[in-house]
Amino acid sequence: MSIKNLLKSSKEQCLAAQIDGVDAELILAHVLGVGRMDLHARDFSLSPEQEELFHELIATRIDGTPTQYLTGEAPFRYLTFSVGPGVLIPRPETELLVDAALVEVERIQSAPGLMTIPVVSVVDLGAGSGAIAISIAHEARQRKMPVHVVAVEKSEAAQEWLAKNISHHEVDVRVIKGDVAQALEGVKCDIVVANPPYVPNDTDLPDLVRKNEPQEAIYGGANGGLELPRLFITAATRLLKPGGFLILEHFENQSALLERELSPHYSDISHYTDLNQRPRWMTARRKGE
Repeated sequence: MSIKNLLKSSKEQCLAAQIDGVDAELILAHVLGVGRMDLHARDFSLSPEQEELFHELIATRIDGTPTQYLTGEAPFRYLTFSVGPGVLIPRPETELLVDAALVEVERIQSAPGLMTIPVVSVVDLGAGSGAIAISIAHEARQRKMPVHVVAVEKSEAAQEWLAKNISHHEVDVRVIKGDVAQALEGVKCDIVVANPPYVPNDTDLPDLVRKNEPQEAIYGGANGGLELPRLFITAATRLLKPGGFLILEHFENQSALLERELSPHYSDISHYTDLNQRPRWMTARRKGE
């Protein structure tokens, strides 16, 4: 079967299972070892072994395994991250948190009267695959903005993916293995970025997410999913210098509740929407003491 017909047939299979046909392209590109857009720009031929693998992966995808786990990678901003069972798949919505962190880094380093450019300290709480921490380190290096990035992660499974991604992208990110509540005692930083587990426990998530991705990285616990976000806020409050900057992702109905949590210790609280125009993240500045 030609590549064109094979792709057409597999897309029809995916669509019949209510799966985006793009997944078939991503899987085929993975089997061929090329970029997805190369499929439309060049001619390819599959060996019998490659064709067999492709059919197996399509069947596994239709059976309910995320494409990112099948290909072993997920794009995030300008990089591709290794992912698999045990680590949350990075979402496009989270990319905006990196922008906010880089804007704050630039603000600190462009303050008037500085004799030298300060190294800005950034802590990523609950780093998972490292998508946020590594992207900040990578893009800051490209823009010649000195940063010191620390990634905190307690899951041993996620730590393996985090270490793999740091090594692959050759960035200077320090990893702290442990719970955010105890991590980095006595340390102060300029920026905390956090994408905590925040989905309310009673939320009916799609099977693709619920049956594959680590539940401890998704559900925020009791009280409308706010139990773990509150723990992350407490950790951020302990870590941030006076005037330090918090960037926090959250569930779409948690904005007002989290603002009340932040108000005693933070000012300049701002709310932002995601790519689908749903409330998704917020920023706040640590009050002086």
